[in-house]
Amino acid sequence: MRLRHDSRGLRRVTDAAEFGRVAVLHGGSSAEREISLLTGAAVLAALKRRGIDAHGFDPATRELSELRRDGFARAWIALHGPGGEDGTAQGVLEFIGVPYTGSGVTGSAIGMDKLRSKRLAAAVGVPTPDFVVLRTEADLDVALKRLGLPMIVKPASQGSSVGMTRVENAGELPAAWKAATQHEPVAFAEPWITGGEYTVSVLQGKALPSIRIETPRTFYDYEAKYFRDDTKYFCPSGLDAPAEQRLAQLALAAFDVCGAEGWGRADFMMTKKGEPLLLEINTVPGMTDHSLVPMAARTAGIDFDELVWRILETSLVRTPC
Repeated sequence: MRLRHDSRGLRRVTDAAEFGRVAVLHGGSSAEREISLLTGAAVLAALKRRGIDAHGFDPATRELSELRRDGFARAWIALHGPGGEDGTAQGVLEFIGVPYTGSGVTGSAIGMDKLRSKRLAAAVGVPTPDFVVLRTEADLDVALKRLGLPMIVKPASQGSSVGMTRVENAGELPAAWKAATQHEPVAFAEPWITGGEYTVSVLQGKALPSIRIETPRTFYDYEAKYFRDDTKYFCPSGLDAPAEQRLAQLALAAFDVCGAEGWGRADFMMTKKGEPLLLEINTVPGMTDHSLVPMAARTAGIDFDELVWRILETSLVRTPC
């Protein structure tokens, strides 16, 4: 059984029973399992508060094929990282005919691949930092000459800042490259951008208010995102109306060209000259008490339970056939 995409678009739901039995996919086996479990727990609790017949489901301990056997009508994907956010789980769900939230196979795969999403975004006029792909030791010298110092080294397909390192001097670059490639074979370097960090959440085709992030750490890393209490968030971000509109347009353009849909987030650095540069898009962002999408939704008048409900509505564009 496969799925078809409903060209009539998104439907709003008022009766919880219309969703049927819902599996919240969380956990998984990626490096982001810990955060996925937190996201899944928060989502599951919100769905239950709204009267939805929702149950947790961990693909690390159960086969996705069990979803149909156990009578699940759809899945709320709360998996982060490879295996859950990269189109893999989405492909299995397509094959067995279980509708799911968020981006499809193509959008998920491209969104997880920072290099391809950067290239596509740049092709439609969304500015992004320069970069050098690091495949061999010779590429390290290329990066130093082209990008200068400081720079940041990243794995190509990880989320939550996993494997990222700021490089202050040339001697640190080999270790940073090694740290990034512990997670996957492909890594890349970008120049270190000095300026404000902003994020724009996307929900059902619309941009939510932007958030400005300040952290006392070197950058907005895994610890700052999920566990630090001294990370500061400003929503509204303080941008004037034209700059806010520009950031929203860039976020939506990046989502569109990457094939992302339903919900997610686009992250930017703002240069000292006020130019926003796209860092990446996220098709299954975190939904913990430190997470950004719920924060932006609150500013737009959408509480957490309503946000989770609206994300579940995105599964309705896919129906078994």
